[in-house]
This record gives sequence, structure tokens and C-alpha cells, in this order.
Amino acid sequence: MLKSICLSAFLWICIKGTLAQVVQPPYNLAFLQDEVASVYVDIHPDSLNLLLGDSLYSGHEFMATVHYQSTVLNVTTDSIGFRARGNTSLASQKKSFKIDFNRFISGQKFQGLEEINLNGEHNDVSIMRSYLAQQLLRSAALPASRTSYIKLFINNVYKGLYLNVEHLDDEFLDLRFPGQANGNLWKCAYGADLTWWGANPTSYQAVYELKTNKDSADYSALIHFIDVLNNTPSTNFACAIQEVFDVEMFLRNIALEILMGQWDGYAYNKNNYLLYQRESDQKIVFLSYDLDNTFGIDWFNINWALRNIYTWSPGNQSRPLYSKLLAVPYFRDRFTFHMLDLLSNVWNVSALQSNLENMQQLIAPAALLDDFKGLDYGFSDQDFLDALQESWGAHVKSGIIPYLQTRKTSALAQLSTYQALTNPCSLGLEENQNPNGKVRCVTDILGREIAPDAKNCVKIIIFENGTQQRIYEMD
Repeated sequence: MLKSICLSAFLWICIKGTLAQVVQPPYNLAFLQDEVASVYVDIHPDSLNLLLGDSLYSGHEFMATVHYQSTVLNVTTDSIGFRARGNTSLASQKKSFKIDFNRFISGQKFQGLEEINLNGEHNDVSIMRSYLAQQLLRSAALPASRTSYIKLFINNVYKGLYLNVEHLDDEFLDLRFPGQANGNLWKCAYGADLTWWGANPTSYQAVYELKTNKDSADYSALIHFIDVLNNTPSTNFACAIQEVFDVEMFLRNIALEILMGQWDGYAYNKNNYLLYQRESDQKIVFLSYDLDNTFGIDWFNINWALRNIYTWSPGNQSRPLYSKLLAVPYFRDRFTFHMLDLLSNVWNVSALQSNLENMQQLIAPAALLDDFKGLDYGFSDQDFLDALQESWGAHVKSGIIPYLQTRKTSALAQLSTYQALTNPCSLGLEENQNPNGKVRCVTDILGREIAPDAKNCVKIIIFENGTQQRIYEMD
């Protein structure tokens, strides 16, 4: 019985401990959760015409002024950069935009942010799928962007309801990985399947864009990770990949993406994710990105709510980070564990429905006044109001709530039995020592000192420099 309790505690700590380096920052005045703020962008008409015309695909930022207005904050910021953002969405009639606060004034920020993304969500009749995806990431203790809803006005003309999404940049990293946010961050675009393209950095630069430390142009860590992923013999793979990559966080992240039906990410469409080299241990960390094609959005005639969680990737294409990890029994078992934990503790359909209904009520006045929401696909006011429960048709194959219910039922039916397999690369106490200090003592989870060689329970190793590490060793 004691062993069972200890193992249960270990499983909880394995989630929290492995993801403990991810901090969830509180919502601030830039991300109001109980109010739809107003954002007024004032830009010269000639600049606006260029932004929406000849310069649309150039990424050029035009100087503008932005005024943020809510019941708790009323502030104007001059000399900001303003441009359209997105990829295929640049061709939409309801554009998405980026505001860059320090483009023209170095160091200028808004509520600690250098940039914010104002997403039109033109693809989503509910205007709530990206919002829900980020909420689920946050609930799952994974890196997530803070979001809020705003009404956008350009030169005092109402452009509609927008989702304000925190930008993934140095500030984002510093809040999630305090004191270790100076590593390289790569934005991975379409084609980034993580297959081996050789050792030449130029082979990777087109689809793996370095977003931080650009002056160094250092791709060595990324290339080494891809090399280990693709070229390590199977006998050594499980250990080698854990040396360079946070496998546990990825398995939890990809499990949640699969539940959300995120086909436009890595595992299915080799697109829309980021890789960050964490400074604390130099391991690569996987981050989700661009989550609007979720919860029943489909362009492939695939029912994502029913698709098998263990064979998610297209069968005729290589996705080594998903397929090779799940081919290792221990990693597959950990994926099963995270999937089960997410379905049990995060994917609460009743609670999610209540949250969505409350948010829809909050944003409805702004959404119903949004004449731009229907320009691309013909979404009507009633379509928006019905979107939580009803399928709109065409690419919107399901209402959000029915998708949540169906995905939970199908995923639980597909789950293998969780076996609590032991990591084949479990390290002993000496191997787990912090290189910055010797071991001061070893305790159990209640703080009681125990023998360093104790087995079948969580051991908390306390080092002389004050850092701690949790491990679990079995007989």
C-alpha cells in the first residue's frame, strides 16, 4: 500500500517536477479576463493603404500611435510599429495585425510587452478556438500565451472583435523560464518535419527561423538535436534523445495537441511550432504555436475527434519526433500516462463548457457588431451564437462542445493500459548530481531525511548550492 501511495505521489511529481521550470505568469492589465478592452490605432491613411496594399506581404512596420482603453487602464503609446501578420491569413479580408512597441523607440514596452498579436480569427466562426487552446495549455502546466479579447479600431473605424495573443519572444521566455531565457528560439514553419538534412546550417534556415540571438546565427544545437533524433542507433536512442530534448514535456504537449485536433502543428502538418534551447540544461523544448485550426476545423475530410491518438501523423510522411518516440515502449507509456491525466484532470467538458459560455456572453456584443467576421466565409451573427454547439459546415465540421465530448470518449477508448514502465535511462544518485555542488542530504516528499540509496519512493536530493532534484528509483 505504501509503495502504491509513493508511486502515485511520484507520478504527480513527475508532471509537476518535470514541468516545474515552466512558470505561468498572472494575467495583467494587457490581458483582461472579464472585459473586452478597446484598442485604437491611429496611422496615416497613406501608410494604411500601403500596409494593406503593396506592402501587405513585406512585413514592413509602419509608424502609428496606439491607444488602449479599458475600465482599469487608459494609455496612449506613440511611435509604435504596425503591420499585418500571418501567412495564408494575409489574403483574408479580416486581417490580423501585429503591434511592435519598441520598433521605433528602443526599450519601449506596454505592460512589460514588446509586441502583441491581434488575431482576426477569420477562419473560426466561434472566435474562441485559439482562446480555448491556450487555456488548456495553461491548465496542463505547459508554456502558453496569455490571451484576451479586444475591439480594434483603425483610424476610428471599428474593425471587429480580435483575440489579443501574447507574442512568443524574449519576454515570453523570461516569464516562463525565469533566469534561463537567453537561449536560442527557432520558429518552425511549414516543412519543418525534423528529418535530417545534413550538417550545413543553411539547409535549415528557410523553415527553422532563428528568432533570438540572431547575430550569432548559431544552429549547432538544433542540428545536433535533429542528428540525434534521426541518426542514433535504436539501442541508444532512448537515452541519447533525453540528453538533448525535454521528452516528457513534449509527450504531454503533443498529447494535448492531438486532443485539441491541432492538425496544423508538427505531428500532422509539419508546421506551426517553436523549439527553444533552455539555458538551465541546454535541452531543446517544444512549444505550441498558432492554434486556430482546432476543435473540429478540418480541410482534409478527416474526423479529428476520432483519429487514433497513437497513429496521428500521416502514414506516408516522416514525423520522427512523434513516431520514433512512440516506438519506444517507455515513451509510449509516458504518452499514455499524460493522455490519461489530461483527460481526467484538464479535459473536463462540463467545466470547459461553462467557461466557454461565460466568455461567449462577454464577447457577444463586440462580435455581433463585427461586420468583418462574415467577409471571408459568410459567418452570420446567428452562426456565432450557435458555434459552441452547432456545426457550421464546410471547414467547420463540429461545434466546440460536441467535439470536446466526442474526442474525450474516443481517446479513452483508444488508450492503451498505463504500465508505469521504468525509464530505461534512469540515472543513479551520483549521475544525477548537480555539477554546481555536492549533495547535502536526501529526503522523502515529507522532508524526512532518508538514505541516498533508498528505493521505491521519491527522493528529493538537496545540493549544497540550494538547488533540488527529484528522482525515483525502483528495486
